[in-house]
Amino acid sequence: MAQISWGRDELLLACALVMENGWRELRQNDVRVLELSNLLRSLPLHTNAAADSRFRSRNSVSRKTTDIATAHPDHAGGATKGGRPTQNIVADFLADPEGMLAAARALRAGIASGELHRTPAQPDEVDEDGESTAREGRLLVRLALHRERDRGLRNRKIQQVRKLNEPIRCTACTFDFGVIYGPLGTDYIEVHHITPLHVVGLSETRLEDLALLCANCHRMCHRNYAGETWRTPDDLREKMRAARHAASPAS
Repeated sequence: MAQISWGRDELLLACALVMENGWRELRQNDVRVLELSNLLRSLPLHTNAAADSRFRSRNSVSRKTTDIATAHPDHAGGATKGGRPTQNIVADFLADPEGMLAAARALRAGIASGELHRTPAQPDEVDEDGESTAREGRLLVRLALHRERDRGLRNRKIQQVRKLNEPIRCTACTFDFGVIYGPLGTDYIEVHHITPLHVVGLSETRLEDLALLCANCHRMCHRNYAGETWRTPDDLREKMRAARHAASPAS
């Protein structure tokens, strides 16, 4: 079979295992390698490839743990040729071990519950080049986007905001569709998770976890940039403020 590059989600799970093993590689006869092999073959990413017994076999999983272990800066000896994605995942785990482990746990929980298998692919879960660079992986982004597009959830959030006598407008840029477009734009708004699912958990989304955003700001909050695809309205406001400051003539 043609070789299929390891995706971010797969590297996330493998690196979590290596980190929990003290940044040491795992041999193919290790029961944890067998469990990870089965898990990777079940991910809703490479469904056709999973029919081939060689895909993410115990041997290939063990080799990848070697790539990850030897990419650690404290590893004594030469590194194997794991590639840039492997080096990046190791760097992310070293920079934010708790956050990355939380993402790995959330991904496992989503698979175990079956929710990720029931969630259809979202067109903007990857960047313009068709790649996912999100630190938390492609599948958690897919689940978040799918939940945010749930019409019932969006309507309940709008009702909550109305009860608080607050305007139905973008939390980041204050754009109000109703003001600009009249009746055509009344109640036209999108919702966005304020924090990633692996932080708030994969249980039912609470209205307090959501913010109202216009379509442009929502896209910017999820746009893959510098390895991140999750920004809060506050983050976006700060970026807009910085952009305006940079564009203003020097005093």
